Amino acid sequence: MIYKLFQHAICLTGLITLSPVLLLLAILIFVEDGSPIIYKQARLGKDKKKFIIYKLRTMKNDAPQIATHEISKKHILKLGNFIRKSKFDEFPQLLNILKGDINFVGPRPGMESIDEIVQQRDLRNIYCIKPGITGLSQILGVDMSNPAKLAEIDQIYVKNRSVRLNLIIFAGT
Repeated sequence: MIYKLFQHAICLTGLITLSPVLLLLAILIFVEDGSPIIYKQARLGKDKKKFIIYKLRTMKNDAPQIATHEISKKHILKLGNFIRKSKFDEFPQLLNILKGDINFVGPRPGMESIDEIVQQRDLRNIYCIKPGITGLSQILGVDMSNPAKLAEIDQIYVKNRSVRLNLIIFAGT
């Protein structure tokens, strides 16, 4: 209960503090490529329960619905690379934390359509915990382009998760 209250306090503080920057980015996204500003996509959470993840849109409206590492640069907004590198695209996920879909730290939620990731995570019981905005795989530089390695590192996190490890991952992010 205390952890949940702590997460909510951090989320609300972050959203309020960053609202001017997020508003400016929203206006710039709209000017470049119209609406929507927020990208919504179905992801798998704890126990493979589907939820909608929120992110600032960094790709053009005509971008195909495939994994980010497979997207051509022609589909990325001019501002998109900056938004991604600065991690501003992740801040709408604070709403996902407030809704209880995810935590700050945990395995990144994957798309149901990427069968190999779902299979590898099933083999290693990754879906037994809530996913997170950031995780051990992210600070180690492993993304969804290598499903077996991703699931292996996610399993290490699941087996060793602790407040200390979460703080290390959060700081590393």
